[in-house]
Amino acid sequence: MTNAPAQQTVTRLYARLVVPDAPRAIDFYRDALGAEETERYTGPDGKIVHAMLRLGGTAIAVKDADTGDPAPTSLGGSPVIMALDVSDADAVSEAMVRCGATVVYPVADQHYGRRGGRLADPFGHLWMISQTIEDLTPEEIQRRTDELFT
Repeated sequence: MTNAPAQQTVTRLYARLVVPDAPRAIDFYRDALGAEETERYTGPDGKIVHAMLRLGGTAIAVKDADTGDPAPTSLGGSPVIMALDVSDADAVSEAMVRCGATVVYPVADQHYGRRGGRLADPFGHLWMISQTIEDLTPEEIQRRTDELFT
């Protein structure tokens, strides 16, 4: 049973990253991840109220923090992790670090058939960068997970 209203169709879902310095964040996402800015809107004070970025086949939005939308850095961090699937996790991780990200967990082969790690961007957002190294069934992943914890 669902509580969704009848006749509703999700047409798009994207993350909206609130940051303390949106122009600098846009530069970081462009330089580190190859993001392309597709739109930008500013308020009367010049602050970015909405900028849309394209990363491969997906999109994220970026905006400057304000009293209604605090950045993770003002909250002591973020519990949300952006999961980014790439063709070369090592190269993307290295590019992010060169551009100012910090390594939370280094890129390594994982039991679930992916090579990946976790990084924190300079704006307080967490990124799980990974690539497929093995095509595993859900049953194989669960078996390996069970073995990991026993």
